[in-house]
Amino acid sequence: MKIPFVFLIIIHGLIHFMGFGKAFNLAPVSQLTLDVSKVNGLLWLTTGLLFLLSAIVLLMGREWWWVTCLGAGLLSQFLIFGAWRDAKAGTVMNVVILLVAVIGYSSWHFEHRYKQKVAANLSGLIGDSLLVETDLATLPLPVQKYLRYTGCVNSPKVKNFRVEFKGQIRKNEQSDWMPFTSVQYNFIDQSARLFFMKAVMKHLPVAGFHCFRNGVAFMDIRLLSLFKVQYQDGREMNEAETVTFFNDMCCMAPASLIDHRIKWLETDGNKVRASFTNNNITIVAWLYFNEIGELINFVSGNRWAAGDNNVMRQLPWSTPIKNYRAFNGHKVGSYADAVYSYPEGDLCYGNFTTMDLTYNCKSLN
Repeated sequence: MKIPFVFLIIIHGLIHFMGFGKAFNLAPVSQLTLDVSKVNGLLWLTTGLLFLLSAIVLLMGREWWWVTCLGAGLLSQFLIFGAWRDAKAGTVMNVVILLVAVIGYSSWHFEHRYKQKVAANLSGLIGDSLLVETDLATLPLPVQKYLRYTGCVNSPKVKNFRVEFKGQIRKNEQSDWMPFTSVQYNFIDQSARLFFMKAVMKHLPVAGFHCFRNGVAFMDIRLLSLFKVQYQDGREMNEAETVTFFNDMCCMAPASLIDHRIKWLETDGNKVRASFTNNNITIVAWLYFNEIGELINFVSGNRWAAGDNNVMRQLPWSTPIKNYRAFNGHKVGSYADAVYSYPEGDLCYGNFTTMDLTYNCKSLN
């Protein structure tokens, strides 16, 4: 939809040059029967240039494109009111442009909230100490093997990471898959997970912000970044996001498994049972490994999901993982499904492909 909208802006902007031409007698403009003063002519020219500038910055992907678009639309409508008999048809185009600009502002504002929280967590200094063999001494053997396989030994300890995903999600088996892209920052010591998603639902843009900070979480899903279609917080959300935070540590930041909040409870062959405690919330999960040391599944019974009549209940939740590849010196699984095990059967409600993964970020990307 971006290209048609840019085309609309350009055409609408060029039409405004007619007012400039009429004011300065540069060309016969039969469409305008009313006289146009030179001052108004310069305003028509300025408005047209603002529309063209809006088209350029939108094509360049600048997030502030809505500023010039909003200014151009408002100035254009002011001029149209002054030349209503000749220019009233332009109101329809201005209404469309202003509506899209308002949605653009809402998208920017919603995502800016997310970026502010990320920037606040990035303000601390990042240490550069290395993870060495002695750090692995108290870990179960499958976990030690996993850390060696993924290249964590003799690499910097992970304090935070940034990951980009693409994939698709759905509510249930009757729902259509929604394609999405996302950017996420996790901060290990601060126990923070900040996840921002852009998806498409029935050809309309949907944005989602998941915020988890030291055991307190909320999920805010909005249509057009304006209208809340789902919002959730409270105890169930806090526990669910604690599970997700620990899952992220296991799957995307293996070096963080030396964390003191993890208790290794049981080892049975190539699977290990662990608990993770943060802010008085304790969750438990099984980690499954293959013979070469790859983590191939994570299963926890402590994550909540909406059941019948949106009543929350705890269900087994798993993330089978595959397609290991290297990201900035660490080899991790680049594909995972997200699965709830209902009594009537498993539901795969999402799949995630890692596009980029960066450790120990010092600034917002």
